[in-house]
Amino acid sequence: MCCFSGKVEHVADTKIFARNAGRGRQYLVYEMEFESTADVAMILPLPIPLKSMEGDVRFINLAEYKDFFRDLESGFPQPRAKESGNFGGGGFGGGQPKLAVVDVGEFEASFVPTVRDFDRLDERFKLPSDVWLKELPQYRDWGFAVFKLKANSRHVHPMAFEFPRRKPDQLFFPTVHIHDGQVHDVAEYDHALYLQITGPQPAKFFGWRESPRPAANFMKVAKSQSVISGSAHVHRLEIKGEQKNRDVLV
Repeated sequence: MCCFSGKVEHVADTKIFARNAGRGRQYLVYEMEFESTADVAMILPLPIPLKSMEGDVRFINLAEYKDFFRDLESGFPQPRAKESGNFGGGGFGGGQPKLAVVDVGEFEASFVPTVRDFDRLDERFKLPSDVWLKELPQYRDWGFAVFKLKANSRHVHPMAFEFPRRKPDQLFFPTVHIHDGQVHDVAEYDHALYLQITGPQPAKFFGWRESPRPAANFMKVAKSQSVISGSAHVHRLEIKGEQKNRDVLV
């Protein structure tokens, strides 16, 4: 989900990478271009197991690998065939301590274990509870990764973390949009999704393009801090234009 706690003037060129991290966990890396005149937070709902704890999400600092997605793109040489634009796969209580804030390079990040825990965040960096409970009830028992972004910052380095998965056999891409505090059935997409898998699963990858070479040939694997598997190929899917507003599961 590309969900912001306040008004943003512009969001484009979203890139998301996902890979199985083992032990029922997933790596997720997120980057986009955005404009906002005020400090805002980007909120990513996560399908975590019930009763997950604050320490169950591990944030990864990729400040030294700002070209993460540029390198990923270089693994798909030109000319690039046009890829499919269809999706793959199918006030609360107070008085609790504030949520931990982690410095992750150019921004601060927090993991919010449940909707109720949003009360433990700064008011500027959360959405009204009605948005989650009435308009997005499917997320009422999920967790949330929150990244605090500074005003007038068009680009930040990739935001990366590792989280426990409720369904260990699925890779999750947060692609639902909330840019104006409202949830729309259809949204304008400008996304490139990347994933790595271990072993062939061709039935799941209709419309995805596979890199001709393993990732070690075009990625700086050591700088990725284990996010990238050097021996695995990368798959890529572009989602452009007006699409049904939903997340992607593979």
